[in-house]
Parts: sequence; structure tokens; C-alpha cells
Amino acid sequence: MAAKWAPDSWTSAEARQLPNYPDQNALDAATKTLATYPPLVFAGEARSLTAELAEVAEGRGFLLQGGDCAESFAEHSANNIRDTFRVILQMAVVLTFASKLPVVKLGRMAGQFAKPRSADTEVIGGVELPSYRGDNVNDIAFTPEARVPDPQRMLRSYAQSAATLNLLRAFAQGGYANLHQVHRWTHDFMGRSPWAQKYAETADRIGEALDFMAACGINPASVPQLAQTSFYTSHEALLLPYEQALTRQDSLTGDWYDTSAHFLWIGDRTRFEGSAHVEFLRGIGNPIGVKCGPSLEPEALLRMLDTLNPGRVPGRMTLITRYGHDKIEAHLPKLVRAVTREGHPVVWSCDPMHGNTIKAATGYKTRPFDRILAEVRGFFAVHRAEGTHAGGIHAEMTGQNVTECTGGAIDVTEQSLADRYHTHCDPRLNAGQSLELAFLLAEMLNEEMAERRKAAA
Repeated sequence: MAAKWAPDSWTSAEARQLPNYPDQNALDAATKTLATYPPLVFAGEARSLTAELAEVAEGRGFLLQGGDCAESFAEHSANNIRDTFRVILQMAVVLTFASKLPVVKLGRMAGQFAKPRSADTEVIGGVELPSYRGDNVNDIAFTPEARVPDPQRMLRSYAQSAATLNLLRAFAQGGYANLHQVHRWTHDFMGRSPWAQKYAETADRIGEALDFMAACGINPASVPQLAQTSFYTSHEALLLPYEQALTRQDSLTGDWYDTSAHFLWIGDRTRFEGSAHVEFLRGIGNPIGVKCGPSLEPEALLRMLDTLNPGRVPGRMTLITRYGHDKIEAHLPKLVRAVTREGHPVVWSCDPMHGNTIKAATGYKTRPFDRILAEVRGFFAVHRAEGTHAGGIHAEMTGQNVTECTGGAIDVTEQSLADRYHTHCDPRLNAGQSLELAFLLAEMLNEEMAERRKAAA
């Protein structure tokens, strides 16, 4: 892999967004313990994901990445894991059925605990305390004791991630993802949504196709893919002591892999040149992502790609754009042109969440659904104009019936935000809004596929 690299080489680079642990000995003890724990994922799984993403980069697939803004210890339950998983399955079915493209399913789950912050401290009622940086760093409670970074939290994060992965693997491989169950993935509370009805119609057509296939002798017993699916995990590689402790050398290839997740990404605040986070990710064999915001210029992006993927391995790099609905069509084309010109194989994915956050009059942080959809439309419009593949979506979402993002078919108003506002950090799409987004994506993908077939004719 990377020359002159080791799992701890990031310590000699500039590290931003890391907590200031008051007890270095306690931090060393926690990471030493973590380093003895079994890997959460395996190198072969990461290589399989790279191969699937290579197909997406070539325009032969679509990446669906979604899950919590920030996982929490308090909300960890089998039901919450199942509900998010089933919404992702619903979205994937809608996208696959409409576009006839395979969908790579990548959860922001089983490790998405650390969060970057715009300031090291926050002030409430005249009291200033360290910012909450995610449950694997400190506690969300606004007290001096709760906000002290505690390295033991990394051990609890590992345990929760292991439990989450165990259940996800059971759901993906144990029959829950069987296409014959497609009708049963709908949440009861989505009955009022017109998109639930549209999904039911899609499920009916899938059921008819499955019945026809069964009559021809094609069933889950003969084709296991009908009864199971591949599901991968991802998170932002922010808390580098945790990531380093879970980085292992593959016995088959000798390459290093971060075994905390299949896919890791660098955030908009930590992707600068000389960054410790860039130094760490350049040496691991996992597929990786880079968040691309308005401040990123084409030449800086090309240097970043040369650093992170010097061998230009297809499927290794995903560029996750995050601009805002009113900026994407002005900023994205120059990046697409530069990357295309230099021949870097990348997956282009759209994060329509982070650039569209506002503060409601009621005081709640929210994301208007119409702005989220507008950014997705802009993303597809740019790629259509440039002749490139709009390859993915990166959404903060949940299977719960929350009221955090305004709008959608079941209209969430600013006044109703307080009804079920449960996020530990940023507002998430609820199950109904996520399904609505999937149908919009399906429409956009259909248009792209139609134009591609027309061009090939």
C-alpha cells in the first residue's frame, strides 16, 4: 500500500477535531485494550465493497448510503437497528426496480459516534463547556462532568458496534432481506403517506415477477441472492486513536485495513493538505470517501486524489458533495470536469443534508425537505450536463417516525418539530421522507439510463 506509512504515522501531522483527553495514561490504556479486540469487519469484505463500488464508478450501479447523524448509547436497540435497515431495503428495492441497476447498501451504522464541531466550546445560559463530540468521546448532558472526554467510551462504542453488526448480518443473511418479504418492510406509521401506497404497488409488481420466476424453477433455494443481500457499514474516520487501535494487517495480502468499518470517510473540516486524517486514510486498504464542500478547489481535490489513491484503484474513492441547494450547480461542474480530465476513477455521491441546515423560528435545527430534493435534482442535472454518472446518495436518516426535517408528503411543520425531535446532533429524514427521496432518485436515474440508452443506439 502506501510508502512510509504506519497506523500511527498520523500523529506527526496536524490533527484537528480531536478531543483533548485530560489523562494520557487512561487514553493509552483504552487504546491498548482496543488493539487486542477482534476486528469488527474483515479485509475480504472491504475488498468486496471496493469491487462493487468500482461497478458504480463505471455507471453500472448506484450507492445508497444512509443512517444516523450520530449513533447514541441511549437509543441503541434492536428495533431501531431493524427499522433503519428495513427503510434502506425499501429504498434499495425502489431504486433497483426502477433503474435496473444493482444498489450498493452502505449504512451509517455500527460506528458513527464521533462528530466534528464548529467550535471547541458551547455556551448555554451563560455557562461555557466543552462541545459534545459524540458518545464515544463525551456525554450530551450539559454538565462539567459529562463533557470531559472519557477514553473508556471507546470501549463501549466498540461493544455497541459489534452488537449492531451482529444483528445487521443476521438481517442481511438470515431471511429478513428475502425479496418475498418485500411487502412486510413497510412501517405501520407510514400508512398515511402516498409514497407508502406507491411502494405497495412496486412491491406487487415485484411479487408478480417472483411468482413467474418460481414457476420457472427460480427461487431462493436455487438462487440465494433472492433471500439475502450484502450490507456494509461506514462512518467518518474522525476519532483517530480509535481508528488506529482497530487497524490490522491482512494476513493474506499484508495490506493494512481499518477493521472498525468497511468504508471510512474524511469530513469537510479535516480534508485539508497536511491533515492527520488524510495521512491515516491514505494507508488503509478500505474504500474511502471525501466530503467536498464549497471551499474545495479542483487542483486541491486532484492533489488529494493523488495522495489517497495514487494507484487509481477503481472503487477506492467516493467523492461526497455537500453544497446546499443554491450552490451545487455553480460549484460542482468544475470539480467534475477536473476529475474527468485527469482520469481518476471515482464514485460521485450527493450529500443533500449538510448544506441545507437552518434554524427554525421555534429554535430547532432543521432541514427543509424541498431544499434536500432541490440539491439532489441539481446533482443529477450537473452530471447529466457533463456526461458523468450520478452515482450515489449520502443521507442522514432513520427508520423512526421522527419530526426533524420539515416538509415531505406527510408535512412536518416548524411547529410540529418538537413532537418527536430525538436526534443527538443533526436533523434526520424520517422513514416516509426517506422513501419519498428514493422515488425521486428512481425518477432521476430512469432519466439518466434513458439518455444513456439513447446515446448508445
